[in-house]
Amino acid sequence: MDNISSLNSPNSAAVKYSVIAVAVVSAYTSCQMLADIASLKVGSVAGLAVDMGTFIYPVTFTLRDLVHRLLGRSAARAVVISSALINLFMAAYLQICAVVPPDASWQLQSQFSAILAPVWRLVIASIAAETISELTDTEIYHKLASGGKAPWKSSLASNCISVPIDNLVFAVGAFAFTMPWSVVWEIFLSNLIIKAVVSAVSVPLVNLGHGKIIPGK
Repeated sequence: MDNISSLNSPNSAAVKYSVIAVAVVSAYTSCQMLADIASLKVGSVAGLAVDMGTFIYPVTFTLRDLVHRLLGRSAARAVVISSALINLFMAAYLQICAVVPPDASWQLQSQFSAILAPVWRLVIASIAAETISELTDTEIYHKLASGGKAPWKSSLASNCISVPIDNLVFAVGAFAFTMPWSVVWEIFLSNLIIKAVVSAVSVPLVNLGHGKIIPGK
C-alpha cells in the first residue's frame, strides 16, 4: 500500500520521472517530424547547399539516448519504430492533401503540392536512414552504458557511429544514380560535418536522465 500511495502522490519521484520520460519521447518524435518537414527547404550555409532539417535532426540521437537511459532499450526501440511509422503516415497524408481538389477560393494548390507533396524516394531514404541509424545507436549505447561507461561518453560514442550511418544511407538512397557520385559525396560530407557538430553540442542533454541501464532490458 505504501508503494501505491507513493506512486499516486503528485510530488513523488515516480511521477516526476514519468513526466520527464513523456516529455523526452514527445521531443524525440517532434524533432523527427520537424526535421523531415524542414528538409523540404534547401538553404545556403557557408556556401554549402544544406537541407534545413540537418540542424535539428542530429538532436534526435541524443534524445534517443535519453529515452534509453530513462526507459530502457525496449522502449527506445519502440520509440524509433513508432516515429518512423508516424513520419511515413505524415508523408502519406500530405500526399492525400495534395491530390484533393482545392476549393475555388483557395489559390495556393500548386505551391502546396510543389512543397509538401512527398518525393517518395527521398521519403523512403530518409525514413530508412533514420530507422537503421537510430536502431544501431540503440545497440551501441546499450552496450557501452550497461558496461559502466558514463552516459555522456556512451552517447557521444554511439552518435559518432550512428550519425555517419544515417548520412550514408540517406545520401546513397536518395541521390545515387540520379546525380554524379562526386555530388553525392559532397552532400554526404557537408551534412556529416553539420550533423556531427549539432550532435556533439546536444550530448549534455543525456544528463537530464537519472535512470540506469539494465542489461538485457
